[in-house]
Amino acid sequence: MRYPASEKLEIIRLVEQSHLPIKQTLDKLGIPRTTFYRWYDRYQLGGPEALEDQSPRPSRVRNRIPDDVRRRIVALALDVPELSPRELAVRFTDTESYFVSEASVYRLLKSLDLITSRAFIVIKAADEFKEKTTAINQLWQTDFTYLKVIGWGWMYLSTILDDYSRYIIAWKLCTTMKTSDVTETLNLALQASGL
Repeated sequence: MRYPASEKLEIIRLVEQSHLPIKQTLDKLGIPRTTFYRWYDRYQLGGPEALEDQSPRPSRVRNRIPDDVRRRIVALALDVPELSPRELAVRFTDTESYFVSEASVYRLLKSLDLITSRAFIVIKAADEFKEKTTAINQLWQTDFTYLKVIGWGWMYLSTILDDYSRYIIAWKLCTTMKTSDVTETLNLALQASGL
């Protein structure tokens, strides 16, 4: 439970004026001795004002990159803008003999809006084919599914699926994912479809 500074001061005065030993007085008040002595030390050093609750935040972040190092990282990034945060971190560590992680460099550059977009275009898979199938056996899809069978190990289910009907034309349980396994499954599908 948190106590305001006025109550802390009142508790200190009660303990000082009590005819009982400190431990018994604190037990009756329900205040742990360590808490009381922490208050009492602060009171003796700074008076009643020192009993105010202090900010729980640390005064300094332990692993924060110093400002002069941050400035040198930004200067390097501006000198060599084509380097990625990973390459900047490696170069800075090599040239300055001060280790800085890729993530730290990235966060620093991102906070200053110095991260550029990627130079390449990411091609995304489409949700569906441009030319849709209109009948069975126009387009088949192949797939492998991993299965962990206890006592046997990894098995691979090779399937051939008709895109139009969504029907599995042929399947084969294999111990590997070799080209020959797909070829055998494809031959089974050709036999089943009569093509």
